[in-house]
Amino acid sequence: MLPYPYLSADVVRRCLQSNIRELVRTLEEGLRRFSLGPQGGIVQPVRNTIALQNQNGLLLSMSAHSIDDGILTTKVVTYLPGNKPPLPTIQGNLLLFDAHTGSLKCMMDAVEMTAYRTAAASAVATKYLATENPKILAVFGSGTQAKSHIVVLSTMFDFQDIRIWNHREESALSLVGELMTSHEIRTRFVATAAEAARDADVIVTATSSPKPVLQADWLKEGAHVNAVGAPRLDWQELSSDLMLKSVVYVDSVEGAMSESGDIVQSGARIYAEIGEVVLGTKENRRNETTVFKSLGMAIEDALAAELVYRHAVTERK
Repeated sequence: MLPYPYLSADVVRRCLQSNIRELVRTLEEGLRRFSLGPQGGIVQPVRNTIALQNQNGLLLSMSAHSIDDGILTTKVVTYLPGNKPPLPTIQGNLLLFDAHTGSLKCMMDAVEMTAYRTAAASAVATKYLATENPKILAVFGSGTQAKSHIVVLSTMFDFQDIRIWNHREESALSLVGELMTSHEIRTRFVATAAEAARDADVIVTATSSPKPVLQADWLKEGAHVNAVGAPRLDWQELSSDLMLKSVVYVDSVEGAMSESGDIVQSGARIYAEIGEVVLGTKENRRNETTVFKSLGMAIEDALAAELVYRHAVTERK
């Protein structure tokens, strides 16, 4: 018996899926506070990354402290794209501490939490950067991030057409079936990436591809892209011409410049952090093609983890 609770993936998923709107509001406020700088009361070092060269993988560790809330977390994640079922590609756990005493409050599965907090950050970006009342959503990928983005974005917006493209058709079709069976969300598989992107108001790229899967000439003017893959400097999900023609927003300028191949390899200029748009200090420029490049931040983990912990404790009473 552990001296602290362990919250499984099922518990984390249930707490987040039941409180999506609260999660999005919480991260919107967190992103705003982060972009305030020291005044926001958030301490967050750049993530520590170790490249696992023999496995073409990564070991990531991320820590954050929300001073006013007394939230303190560390997350450790491994990413091994060569893993074969039943081993998942991404594995990880998060430690939630009492910042006042240093005591461990709980440990929780980090994979579902990461997926939903990433999707919630994309929902914040979509709120501010996409055309108002977006109707067509295209999702590239069929893994955990693709699923969480569809669940979260379809909760926050009234999409009439949700398209899924993946280079492996059977994986995409499996996700289409799962979303209908488990969530009553109607989606459809499309055969090519270009077809998926055509006339889409919002596009999510959530793949493990090291090479671009989305091209500039596939997008209509005013489309918004949430790019959540390509977490390495030598990887790109978006073509350089797309990055250069778009207004680029990020979660963290420091993080993007040290980790995003989409930005560094293309030479694209970062216009703003999304938190600056929430603050009102930078424009949303939603009439132009926009990209939100999301590497994920430890403060997102911290705020999402505290939400999960609070609801899990309530469930047990």
